[in-house]
Amino acid sequence: MSKPDPITAAGYQGYRQPHRGASDEILVRTGRGSACGEYLRRYWQPVALAREVEDVPRLISVLGEELVLFRDRSGRYGLVHKQCPHRRASMEFGVCEQNGIRCCYHGWLFDVDGSILEIPGQPRQNAELVMRKTSLGAYPVREFRGLIFAYLGPIEDMPEFPVYDTLEIEGQTLVPYRADYCCNWLQVLDAILDPIHTSFLHSRMSRAQFSEGLGEIGELLFYQREMSFLGANVRRVGEHVWVRVNELVLPNYTQAGAAFSADGSKPIYYGRTAFSRWVVPRDDENTTAFAWAVFGDRADPEEYNTPEGPALIEQGERMDRSYAQRQRFPGDAEAVEGMGRIADQKMEHLVPSDQAIVQYRKKLRKLCRNLEQGIEPDQVNSHWKNPIPTYGGDTVLRISQNGQDDSALLLEAGDRVMQIQFEAEALSGEARDNSVIEALKALEAEYRQ
Repeated sequence: MSKPDPITAAGYQGYRQPHRGASDEILVRTGRGSACGEYLRRYWQPVALAREVEDVPRLISVLGEELVLFRDRSGRYGLVHKQCPHRRASMEFGVCEQNGIRCCYHGWLFDVDGSILEIPGQPRQNAELVMRKTSLGAYPVREFRGLIFAYLGPIEDMPEFPVYDTLEIEGQTLVPYRADYCCNWLQVLDAILDPIHTSFLHSRMSRAQFSEGLGEIGELLFYQREMSFLGANVRRVGEHVWVRVNELVLPNYTQAGAAFSADGSKPIYYGRTAFSRWVVPRDDENTTAFAWAVFGDRADPEEYNTPEGPALIEQGERMDRSYAQRQRFPGDAEAVEGMGRIADQKMEHLVPSDQAIVQYRKKLRKLCRNLEQGIEPDQVNSHWKNPIPTYGGDTVLRISQNGQDDSALLLEAGDRVMQIQFEAEALSGEARDNSVIEALKALEAEYRQ
C-alpha cells in the first residue's frame, strides 16, 4: 500500500489566507455624490431599449437612482424622478398624456423637462405660484438606433452626443440588446481590456464558444490613446497573423472583433466591431450592458442574427441557463459574477497581461479625483468630430513565419497593423476604409517578399 503524500507546512494555507479583501472603493461606488458616480454622470449613458418603453411608464435604476422613463402620446421620451413633488406618489403609476405625464394621485401634469403644466382642483393663483417655484426632477433623453440615452449630470455641462464610426457603416444591421449582470460594473467592464481571456474562458475551458481560432494564445499589445484603451491579441493561425482588437472608450463604451466570422484562417482587411456596448451601473451590485450586436460583411454574419445571437456574442453562452449548464459551460457572466457582487480588487495578483486593466483603473481614479477638485473630464468630442474614429475589430494577413522568431514577428506585425489605423484616424468613412485597406495589403505584400 502506497503511503499518502506528506502534509507539509508549506502547503494548505487556507487557515492563514483571508477569503475576502477590500474593494477599489473610489471606482466601485457609483451613487450620486460618489467620485465615480459623478464622473459617469458627465456622459450620455444608455438606460433602456426603446422597445421596452410602451404606453405606460417604466421604473428603471441607473447609477443608484430609481427613475421613471416614459413616452408621451406625441412620441417624446421623458426621464424623471420617481416621486411626485406634491405628495411623493410614484410616477411609475402615472398616465402618459399627449404632452407629458400625469401623476395618478392628484392629477398634476408634468412636461418631459419636469416643468408643471397643470395643477387641477386648485385655485388658479395658488396653482400658478406652485408651478413657478416647483418642478419634477428630469433629465435630458434621446433615442438613437433603438437605445434610449440619458444625461444625468449638471445641465450646464451637457456634452455633445457622440456617434462612433462603426455605427455609420453602410449595409450592416444593428440589433439593440441588453444583458443584465448581478455584480458591480467594474468587473464587467474589465473583461474588455483582458484580450487573453478569450483563449481560455471562451475556448479551452469547456468548449469553443466563438470561432476555433480564438483558442490560439497570441502576443499582447496595449495602447493608451487620448480617450481610449486598446488591447490587441496577435495570434498565429497557420500561415496567417490575426490581429484582434478590444477597445474601451472613456468612460464605459466598448467594442471588439467578431465572435464568429473571423477565425484567423483567411485574410480580413480591416474588419470592424461585432458589438458596440456600454457597461452601465444600475447600482453598486447590479449592472446592465446596453449594446448593439452588429451583423454584416465587416462584422458577424447575418446567420447569427437570431433571438439568441446577441447573447452569444455578448458572453459566449445564452444568459438564461440552469446552474448545471453554467458550471459545465461558463461564460462571461459566470466569470464576473463569480467574483462576488462587488469584487475585492485589493486581493488580486495582477500579471503582465493585465497591463491595460491597470492603466485604465489608474486613469479612471485620476479623472474621478480631478472632478472632485472641480476639473471637468474631457469628452470624446473634444478630440474628434462625429463620427468618432474607433479600432475594435479584426485584421488577418497572410504572413508566414519563414524561420523567424515568431513571437517577435507577431509583435512587429501587430504593431504595424495598429499604426496603419492610427495614421488614418483623421479620415472618415470610405476615405479611411480605403486608406487602411490599401496600407494593410501593402504590408502583407512586404512580408511576402
